[in-house]
Amino acid sequence: MKYIFFLFFTAFTFSGCSKHAENEPVYDTAISAVTLSAPSQPNEDKNIIIPQKIIREAYLKFETDDLEETFNQIQNAIKANKGNIQNDSQQKSSKNISRNIVVRIPSQNFDSFLQSISKGVSYFDQKDISSANVTEQYIDLTSRLSTKQKLEARYIEILQKATKVSEILEIEKQISAIREEIEAKQGQLKYLESRVAESTVTIEFYKTIAQKEGVKTSYGSKIWSSIESGFYSLSGFLLWTLSVWPFIIIFCVLAYFIRKRFKRKKI
Repeated sequence: MKYIFFLFFTAFTFSGCSKHAENEPVYDTAISAVTLSAPSQPNEDKNIIIPQKIIREAYLKFETDDLEETFNQIQNAIKANKGNIQNDSQQKSSKNISRNIVVRIPSQNFDSFLQSISKGVSYFDQKDISSANVTEQYIDLTSRLSTKQKLEARYIEILQKATKVSEILEIEKQISAIREEIEAKQGQLKYLESRVAESTVTIEFYKTIAQKEGVKTSYGSKIWSSIESGFYSLSGFLLWTLSVWPFIIIFCVLAYFIRKRFKRKKI
């Protein structure tokens, strides 16, 4: 009877200990040997509809009779369509004067802006309009960014439960690396959104001046220019002669002796 009572008491005691162990939470903070896997994306994210992300660009090149008037027309179109000039440069050659303007225009005003600056242009030397669909790239960046942010949150949660210094340092190292990746993807996403929100239009227009300059030059001016050119040529020849005078003297002496020798042979 005593043995039966002893066995019953022992079984009851181990049963109670086992239940207590099951109810007590256990945390494993050995992060130095464990790398967390990226959390899977919830099914709800797949059902989100993202509008099309389109990057639009244009390049226009044409001739004009009045550079200033054309620039004023472009400037008015920029103001009307809420754009801004990103770059403005001018060039002059012997044949023409050209101006190159790079404009940033809100994408919703892209078509109306092109129509405004095309008024009065007879023909374009070059007209290129392109559209690039970057929706897939945008979705991929957004998804990767969300994954990294959730992974960072998990590491922060584990960091709060860590007790050892080595574990804390290892977790902070992981968080720092993830934070760099998050900032890089945020920068890429911001740049992509900027390209989508504003379109880039490059406008190059020029004025031919070679023929008009020729008409302005009078016949008398051409004669005087020819006289000056001849005088400069003669001066150049005289200066060249003075610079080589020793060789001329030597040549004359040699020619004299050679001629004298030939005369003797004839006699």
